[in-house]
Amino acid sequence: MCLRQLIFDTAAATAEVGELEETLKWGQPSYLTTQSKSGSLIRIDQIKTGDGDYALYFHCQTTLVDTFKEMYREKFKFAGNRSILFNVGDKIPLKELRQCISLALTYHRDKR
Repeated sequence: MCLRQLIFDTAAATAEVGELEETLKWGQPSYLTTQSKSGSLIRIDQIKTGDGDYALYFHCQTTLVDTFKEMYREKFKFAGNRSILFNVGDKIPLKELRQCISLALTYHRDKR
């Protein structure tokens, strides 16, 4: 729920993102910028093979996770080019994660 709220708060504070659509994609809570079309899909889900592990997923055909790795390699754990990994015992670096979410929510706008 903390990640969900962070996504909505970041969208509200980011110019030109507009209202988010919350839906289920592949059984995962998903967030889309359907009104402005400014961003890329963000999803949240647990990792079924890890005890207390969960992830924030991004579209794997974007450069988002590569960008996050360049910016925050020491702050986060990553899985390939698709997600930032967390564990329920982790202290989440909110400022940095907010920046990653903002980049995802403006991915298409920034590409132009």
